[in-house]
Amino acid sequence: MAGGKLSARQKMINLMYLVFIAMLAMNMSKEVLSAFGFMNEELTESIRTTSFKNNESYSNLNIKAQDQKEKYGPLKIKSDQIKSLSNDLNIYLDTLKAKITKDIDDLKDYESMDKPDVLDEYFFVGDKLSKKGKEFKDKINSYRDSVVAVLGSADSKLISVINKRFNTDDYKNKDGKKIDWIEYRYKGFPVVASLTNFSQIQGNIKNTESDILSALLGNQLEGDSKLTTNNYKGIVRLEKTAYFSGERVKGQVVLGRYDDQLVPSKVTLGKRDITKNVENGQVLLDMPAGNVGEREFKGVITFMQDGEAQDIPFESSYSVIAEPSEAVISADKMNVVYRGLDNPISISVPGVGDKDITPTVGKGNKLTKTGNGKYILNPGSGKEVTINVSAKLSSGKNIKTPKIFRIKDIPAAAGTVRGDFGVVPMPKSSLGNTPIAAELPDFVFDLKLVVQGFTIKVPGQLAVKCVGTRLSAKAKKTLAKARRGDLITIFDIKAIEKEKGTRIKKVLPVSIQITN
Repeated sequence: MAGGKLSARQKMINLMYLVFIAMLAMNMSKEVLSAFGFMNEELTESIRTTSFKNNESYSNLNIKAQDQKEKYGPLKIKSDQIKSLSNDLNIYLDTLKAKITKDIDDLKDYESMDKPDVLDEYFFVGDKLSKKGKEFKDKINSYRDSVVAVLGSADSKLISVINKRFNTDDYKNKDGKKIDWIEYRYKGFPVVASLTNFSQIQGNIKNTESDILSALLGNQLEGDSKLTTNNYKGIVRLEKTAYFSGERVKGQVVLGRYDDQLVPSKVTLGKRDITKNVENGQVLLDMPAGNVGEREFKGVITFMQDGEAQDIPFESSYSVIAEPSEAVISADKMNVVYRGLDNPISISVPGVGDKDITPTVGKGNKLTKTGNGKYILNPGSGKEVTINVSAKLSSGKNIKTPKIFRIKDIPAAAGTVRGDFGVVPMPKSSLGNTPIAAELPDFVFDLKLVVQGFTIKVPGQLAVKCVGTRLSAKAKKTLAKARRGDLITIFDIKAIEKEKGTRIKKVLPVSIQITN
């Protein structure tokens, strides 16, 4: 189009051609911006899903640590450190997201997020990194190094993955010139691209948590599966835990992680060989109970592994007692039961088999058997419920014992935001997309509550009712008028217990202090 003398008509054609190319470039730019926005949505959903799975894994590990402190306690300490480090970096990234989008009215209008000014001014001073830019890079490096330090050198493959995910080394261009990591990935990029980049880092954080949890539990399970005296122990299963004088002690001895095809080559009880009593991988016990008092017995189960004998010891004790005169009843959750919930109840009589014990409750109450000596009590109206237990002793004698439990309603719950109670500081932009929840702190039952609705009050504005767990469109418009330092109140929270649908009578409000 250059060179030679051009006519006025040709000049006009050339100009129109340039305008046409510019228009195509503008349309392509909008499409790219939208693509970044859609990618950010996918990343956000993936982060939410992974967070849910991670929380389940953390919960499972907590339970294991409570049940088996010596085995899973050290793993829980590591997981708690990883969780704390991950939460700190994740919250920092949420703050950055809120900062670069604070002036954007519609967070779904990706085509308008084309300016790099906010982050460029935040991360850079001229051609150099600002203090905030250095802080951002330091936080990524600190997270990576801290996580690797928690893991130690036990899993080199996982550590290599983590180092790669959070690598902040300088980039080299095609001319071999080094470019700072932040400048290469953030300088001059539109807001939506940086927003997506932050979400990618958050996704890496969640995936790192997931990988570490899987590795911690996987390594433990792999160790448990090996046939050693540390991982396998003889388990004694007696038909009863106490015997009357003159009775015979009967039960079985099995190996932990019982497999009916895993048969021992030899079994000794004290100095006596009882290998002939092995059936389907179980050692059947049959010996005199002895006189009244405490009794102990020990033995060894021998298995062959890789051509070598592995001796696994077992031991147990039992009590020989006189015949009881009344039943023993205990509530798994104290001597109080709760209306609208499944209350676990244990019922037993020393020396009496489960089949010879019959419990009953009054009209309006329901008692359901779930296993040997285990029941679920669903109390009705009133303030008390009585469980009457009838038991038949081996002598043929019948005993009857009543037990009274107080009936209470489920106590008041508390509204929560991000798992916090009371006054919770957070950005206004985050509140609009944060679900409102309810919990029962320090309650004896681990209940999951589902919020069905609530009312939000912004200072100077009319209260707005919302259905579900999130702010309605009307509520978001009202929230938009809030200013920094305002105290937003979430009250009149309606919630039910997830499993049985029992309505929670009262849920305390939660307040949010707007930080920006």
